[in-house]
Amino acid sequence: MNLKILPLLLSLPVLSLSGAIKIGVMPKITGIEYFNAVERGAKAAGVELGVEVVFDGPVTNDVAKQSALVETWIARRFDAICIAPNDADAIAPALRKARARGIKVVTYDSDAQPAARELFVNQATTAAIGKAMIDSVARNVGPEARYIILTGSLTAANQNNWMEEMEKYRRQHFPKMENLSPTAKVTDEDQALATQVAIDSLKAYPNLQAIVAITSVALPGAAEGLMKAGVGGRIFLTGLSTPRSMSPYVKSGVVPEVVLWSPEDLGYLTVQAAVQLVRKEITSGSRELAAGKLGTKAIVNREVLLGVPLIFTKANIDDYNF
Repeated sequence: MNLKILPLLLSLPVLSLSGAIKIGVMPKITGIEYFNAVERGAKAAGVELGVEVVFDGPVTNDVAKQSALVETWIARRFDAICIAPNDADAIAPALRKARARGIKVVTYDSDAQPAARELFVNQATTAAIGKAMIDSVARNVGPEARYIILTGSLTAANQNNWMEEMEKYRRQHFPKMENLSPTAKVTDEDQALATQVAIDSLKAYPNLQAIVAITSVALPGAAEGLMKAGVGGRIFLTGLSTPRSMSPYVKSGVVPEVVLWSPEDLGYLTVQAAVQLVRKEITSGSRELAAGKLGTKAIVNREVLLGVPLIFTKANIDDYNF
């Protein structure tokens, strides 16, 4: 081969050798209920649309492993890559490489640098999520509640954005409410660590009244911590997680309210967006997306919005199976 034309060949758009569209969907971490639900939704969309969906990702909160898998999917000539980044900046070079090879890139759950992807499928606006969690604390503890936040990572864009919106909303609407730890407690998407962090926080903040755990792993971990410390139901606990994983804690009163959306629908919508980009039925500049069973979704500034957050309580948690 003439080596002078090799760079040109490498820059050509990637085409699936089999002719079938192949979509890679990558979670932040595999093996947890939230992303298991995303996988079910993504694969349901794949069946509906007649495409192959490969769901894979790291077993720990590791952006380096996410980048390595993106490189593998580039080499395997996938048509689209959908990813929930653990770090918006660190994942960007791999995603930009994918786009340069003609692969469509869609982020979901958490965004990357906007230049590194075509679309971001957002589960709910950051403002709506922040409001829902602070309102939950105010509703159950009071407008002068003292709380802390448990997060998964300090590099996850979605979690940082939620915390920023929580604090903005709190300052505007509940000025006497106090965050006892302006730097959130990190749990590394590890449930056992979240349990220990919750227990340690009870000792570190004797006037603590509420904990807001903003990942689907941190919330059940914190619930276990409160139960082990014998304060379940006395320290208010809320946050983001799946109804299935939180049902026992909600029914026992350890977690009166849980905030979330449907991760199955999130996975379904993400694959719908990716396939339509590949088929050129939409572009990143389109204004709406016909999302199958979910109906029409607006696209604003290259962002597709799933909907509004849901509140799960004893009264409705059994109505949801994810």
